[in-house]
Amino acid sequence: MISFDALVIGGGAAGMQCAIMLGSALNKPFAKNKKVGIIMHQKASHLQTAVFNNVLGLPAGTKGSDILKEGIQHLETTYPEVIQIHKEKVTEVSGTAGNFTITTNKNTYNTKTIIVALGNTNLFNIEGLNQYIVPHERANPVKERIQLKNTNHVVTEAIYVAGTLAGWSSQLPIAMGSGAQVALDVLTIWNEGNPVQVHDKLV
Repeated sequence: MISFDALVIGGGAAGMQCAIMLGSALNKPFAKNKKVGIIMHQKASHLQTAVFNNVLGLPAGTKGSDILKEGIQHLETTYPEVIQIHKEKVTEVSGTAGNFTITTNKNTYNTKTIIVALGNTNLFNIEGLNQYIVPHERANPVKERIQLKNTNHVVTEAIYVAGTLAGWSSQLPIAMGSGAQVALDVLTIWNEGNPVQVHDKLV
């Protein structure tokens, strides 16, 4: 069984941004020898059919499907230490903080911390997390969207939720920001509670 310090569930905007941010800090002393992975489930991502004209830094007309593909490549090229797990779907989460077992349709994994970054449709069904489902606070009730009950992205000890499933609006920059914030919160814990920011600068 592969073991992780942090395992992200979901390869959409929030999940990939979280994984990218975690990956960018793995060269820091406090993150040395930390193992990060992402279960790259993308089929249900709202990005599949999206087109973006109103996101800073993206050329107008950028397709969400291209962002999904390019995100995978970004991780592979820039942060290869982040282990990508493809073509698997999570069915169950069990265990306690520091010793979780994540079961997919193909394998099982051990992780100390879980970040759930799946979509907010009512098709969500992961045994061990279903008890945290509540109606989405910001979505139109007609759409029957859901979220996981949380406080500042924390569902329960060492289980985080990011993006629309955390109750945020379905907008790309918001979802990405949520994923980035969760990553920084996890990094802060690894840094013995000292707040972490990760920036690259021109020399």
